[in-house]
Amino acid sequence: MDLEKRPQPGGASRRGQGEQKPYAEAEIRASDADRDRIAEILRDALAEGRLTPEEHSERIDAAYAAKTVGELEPIVRDLPARRSAPAAEPAAAPLPVAESSTPGHNVVAVFGGATRKGRWRVGPRTNAFACFGGIEIDLTEAVFEQRETVINVVAVFGGVEVKVPENVTLRGSGAGIFGGFEVKTHESEDPDAPVVVLTGAAIFGGVDAKPRRGKRVARLQR
Repeated sequence: MDLEKRPQPGGASRRGQGEQKPYAEAEIRASDADRDRIAEILRDALAEGRLTPEEHSERIDAAYAAKTVGELEPIVRDLPARRSAPAAEPAAAPLPVAESSTPGHNVVAVFGGATRKGRWRVGPRTNAFACFGGIEIDLTEAVFEQRETVINVVAVFGGVEVKVPENVTLRGSGAGIFGGFEVKTHESEDPDAPVVVLTGAAIFGGVDAKPRRGKRVARLQR
């Protein structure tokens, strides 16, 4: 008997156990930078007329709800990649600050109230959570450092009120579950005006967003 040629039990399976398939890129968790990149492509597509405001709002919601890189790419699959503006045309940029150094804001009210108002720098994303409480977010004197600002609101047995200047574009799409989610949409006549997008949900609560008449934001020059 030739015992040396007899295969070792489980030898093939042990060799297979040492081999690991590469992790698919599409399954990698998406970062805030990945979501912001998709938002920039959607913003350009809206400005060029490739998307309607409703389509833009739906895709923005999907982008910021995406968990993986694979969920982000289909959102802009039918859109051209974002192109940088030529260096010879600096005046084409709507705002002088290309990238905001201001972090996102979190406003929380639980069995109480919270207010964000006055002269403050608005980050690219603000999260507001009201539970048995009320929140007021007033942007009428705020400084906008980027073209688009997303405000994600969750109101549970509470209320959130958002005010924007009358010359700022206001868009929104949210859900009212035994509650109300009301956004008085408004398109600014200035194509370079900041854009505020409201998303989220009101559960046994209320969300109200509208322009404030008589309040206007001036374009920053520095």
